[in-house]
Amino acid sequence: MSRPGTRRRAASGRRPVVLVLPALCALAFLVIPLIGLLVRTPWASLSDRLFSAEVGTALRLSLICATCATVICLVLGIPLAWLLARAQLPGRGLIRALVTVPLVLPPVVGGVALLLVFGRRGLLGQYLYDWFGVSLPFTTPGVVVAEAFVAMPFLVISVEGALRSTDTRYEEAAATLGATPWYTFRRVTLPAIAPGVIAGGVLCWARALGEFGATITFAGNFPGRTTTMPLAVYLALEADPDAAIVLSLVLLLVSVAVLVSLRERWIRGAV
Repeated sequence: MSRPGTRRRAASGRRPVVLVLPALCALAFLVIPLIGLLVRTPWASLSDRLFSAEVGTALRLSLICATCATVICLVLGIPLAWLLARAQLPGRGLIRALVTVPLVLPPVVGGVALLLVFGRRGLLGQYLYDWFGVSLPFTTPGVVVAEAFVAMPFLVISVEGALRSTDTRYEEAAATLGATPWYTFRRVTLPAIAPGVIAGGVLCWARALGEFGATITFAGNFPGRTTTMPLAVYLALEADPDAAIVLSLVLLLVSVAVLVSLRERWIRGAV
């Protein structure tokens, strides 16, 4: 008579063909385009193109803007995640839904929404321009705003998940010992959720680095000022396909590095 453990191993070892074949097709569908990118990469001229002025300018602008957008998301997103995870708010489900809207909203629509709010005649932009002379559209700060808008939900979701999975007894003990809420958050809560913050920050940075739709709609495409790597790929695809391939390869390597650094935290929900 077979043991239960043996039966479980046998059952888990079965691989129905009706599931395996679609799974392999899905894997091929996702991997083959990436292989095609590697195959068509102009390896002979790769170094020259990577160190060209155009690529260097776009890469430097992308890194600066993505990093600034991530800092904004950290400063604003962590308190928002704490509010969603710990505060008893009326309509918290609706607030959470609004926070995650940029995840499913077409980026171009997000850019249009930003224009309607922060444009010179926008709901807030008119006051920024009239009172302070600040105009965000079609500027480098506009790129940062567009990237922060589309990337912040990744950080908020990650940090909120980390907060919900953290044992609150340590925070309660700190409060019992007389610690203020701010001190408890800095010295107890934040260190406990640090892996979730790091994972969310990396995802946020990667999403900001690859943003295209909201950026080109809200900030335009001005070389040296708003032309980030994705926009440079779009421009080069018509005039110089090899340059577009090289730029795409750089973004692909960054994406792979992000996934490797996270070690499946996002997929497993370990944060």
